[in-house]
Amino acid sequence: MSNLNLAIVGNGTWGGLLDAEGRLVWACLPRFDSDPIFPALLDADAAEEGVFAIELDRMVHSEQRYDGNTAIVVTVLEDDAGNALEIRDFAPRFVNFRRMFRPTSLIRRLRPVRGAPRIRIVVRPRCSYGSGRPELTRGSNHLRFVMPELTLRLTTDAPIAYVAESVPFVLERPLHLMLGPDESLSGPLEATARDFYDRTYEYWTEWSRTLSIPFEWQDAVIRAAITLKLCSFEESGAVIAALTTSVPEAADSGRNWDYRYCWLRDAYFVIHALNRLGATNTLEGYLGYLTNLVAGLDGALQPVYGIALEEQLTERVVDGLAGYRGMGPVRAGNQAFEHVQNDVYGSVVLAAAQAFFDRRLRNPGGSVLYERLVRIGEAAVARWDQPDAGLWELRTQSAVHTYSSVLCWAACDRLAKIATRLARRTDAAAWVRHAETIRGGILDAAWSEKRSAYTAAFGGEELDASMLLLHELGFLEAEHPRFVATVRAIEEELRRGNLIFRYANEDDFGRPANAFTVCTFWYIDALAAVGREGEARELFQEMLGRRNPLGLLSEDIDPRSGELWGNFPQTYSMVGLINSAMRLSIPWESAF
Repeated sequence: MSNLNLAIVGNGTWGGLLDAEGRLVWACLPRFDSDPIFPALLDADAAEEGVFAIELDRMVHSEQRYDGNTAIVVTVLEDDAGNALEIRDFAPRFVNFRRMFRPTSLIRRLRPVRGAPRIRIVVRPRCSYGSGRPELTRGSNHLRFVMPELTLRLTTDAPIAYVAESVPFVLERPLHLMLGPDESLSGPLEATARDFYDRTYEYWTEWSRTLSIPFEWQDAVIRAAITLKLCSFEESGAVIAALTTSVPEAADSGRNWDYRYCWLRDAYFVIHALNRLGATNTLEGYLGYLTNLVAGLDGALQPVYGIALEEQLTERVVDGLAGYRGMGPVRAGNQAFEHVQNDVYGSVVLAAAQAFFDRRLRNPGGSVLYERLVRIGEAAVARWDQPDAGLWELRTQSAVHTYSSVLCWAACDRLAKIATRLARRTDAAAWVRHAETIRGGILDAAWSEKRSAYTAAFGGEELDASMLLLHELGFLEAEHPRFVATVRAIEEELRRGNLIFRYANEDDFGRPANAFTVCTFWYIDALAAVGREGEARELFQEMLGRRNPLGLLSEDIDPRSGELWGNFPQTYSMVGLINSAMRLSIPWESAF
């Protein structure tokens, strides 16, 4: 069983991870990229430190699920005598006074299900990336955890002495715990928790009801969509790549990175997937993020920014946490902000393009947004044949990466369509010329007769799974002999069992040991596109079986054990699931 058997809980302001026993083992507060206040996921050897747990004495069994189509997690714990309790965890999210109410709060509702369960409440936050412990102060109905940059208040109707000292006691009636800002409640705790629960349940149920889902695999798609929504920082519109930092891509690999930031590439894929489901609010929020980003742009685009537009994401190793299963280092920040990654220009234009055509949007794209995108397109024209670190962010290797060049082509291609939409015929003709020039250059420089495939870089011989996207991006028709040949070459070299690796050559850390999850979904889509739909459906069903019990996926999968590795939950991976389901499902019209 994967150690990433975790559930995500959150509300668009913060997010946390609960293990199979309902222990909060990861939460950065007050926002996604903050100090991890509950960091036990990255310090499992630290006994009871860094967790918020409801422990059942002599527990022998646990079950966990989401409460319908919501982000509410239900955990049932049972002891060896048949006593049981239920924990319902949620982060409040609902419309209040015509605004979205999403405080930095976690509410835990406990109730005895059977018998007289004996429990212990353990609340042991840490600070300063694991190296500090808060000062604890007590009130009549609350505990305060005072840290250098944050104070949290735990309000509860459980006995404060029992909670403060983690004293075991019998759960005889429903109890409530509300962890959040250092503010007094304006109403009774039980009534507030019940009201917030009902309104949060209603919000998620209604949001899920509005999704344009495929006929098949509905539960999997809804869960993936909710997960993507939970990885959006609504305050700015940013979309994070994952909730965690430093979960290794493979055991003892040193490939431990901080993914709690907004990669413009990853965000495009997330927005595209949610748009296909009709969830346009995230697009509108992200367009606001991009607008602010581009408006202040002075020079080249970075591939990644902070969730509030921070440019400096200086990478450092922190010493206060031992690492996931003891596999350090633990990093904060990401050196990728310094990289040259030329695909980023296409990622921005692709993400914004729908705004010019979608009549549902409150603020559709117009001349102002177009003029800002023109600067991005001009950069794509200037950089399409220049070396960069590529989408896999190679730290010591540089080349003219084919995927980056294709995304520069995509920027020009979509700008031509946008200019046509805005009746800017001269601009449209110029963008078409640029796109044709770039496309011709790619077709000449990236094709290898020896490999019978489009390769990772101009003039190279190494294969790259990103070439499976050539059809999806509109660069090649699915039936084009060179696309069919590229798919065949990739499956021959990069397929391990039923999983696809990003590449097989050595990088800065040797040869990759695990498969990058989304690449297998790209392969599934490519199989369907070239007419091998039966194979695609079979492989997709297998990938669904690789999700954890809560329906979530991480960044990587071990092809030998099937274990999940890498940062979690990985938005890329959940996007792949949605896109493949949308492509493969039979249509609603033919289902009855």
